[in-house]
Amino acid sequence: MSQLIAQHVCAIPDFPIPGILFRDITPVLSNPAAFEECIHLLAQRLTGLPGGMPDAVVGIESRGFIFGAPLALRLGIPFLPVRKPGKLPRKTLRVEYLKEYGTDVLELHADAVTRGDRIAIVDDLLATGGTASAAGRMVREAGGTLAAYAFVIELEGLRGRAHLEQGVPVEALLQY
Repeated sequence: MSQLIAQHVCAIPDFPIPGILFRDITPVLSNPAAFEECIHLLAQRLTGLPGGMPDAVVGIESRGFIFGAPLALRLGIPFLPVRKPGKLPRKTLRVEYLKEYGTDVLELHADAVTRGDRIAIVDDLLATGGTASAAGRMVREAGGTLAAYAFVIELEGLRGRAHLEQGVPVEALLQY
């Protein structure tokens, strides 16, 4: 666990609803050394995967973009955005899924993934696993395989790993 990153994550009680302890990563983003450490450690974990480095990074809107884009740049591989409905201009794959507070929909350009590409799915937080699992379903539908899931934070008590594809490495820099 990175102490530098951990000391910049704030715990906010009762946000967005009473009873939730929200882990705020915005102080990590406002500290260049902590943000750089996130990208460095994520890159280190993805380059050491069984089967080698992924062929592309999928970042989930919106905070997955913040970590996924610089990570893909650092690794020298493509960044593929997964977005909310209606935000991507070309033909898309679409998946509806359950998340902590209801249902949602995500989209990925239908031509973003080349058949056989090994994809790392990146987001800021693993909670129940619904969002990352949905992104993984789209990657597989597009013909890719999952190389890894990578997160800055994992909320272990919500058992999100159990909802992700079995056998795929799950990397998290911090666990709460």
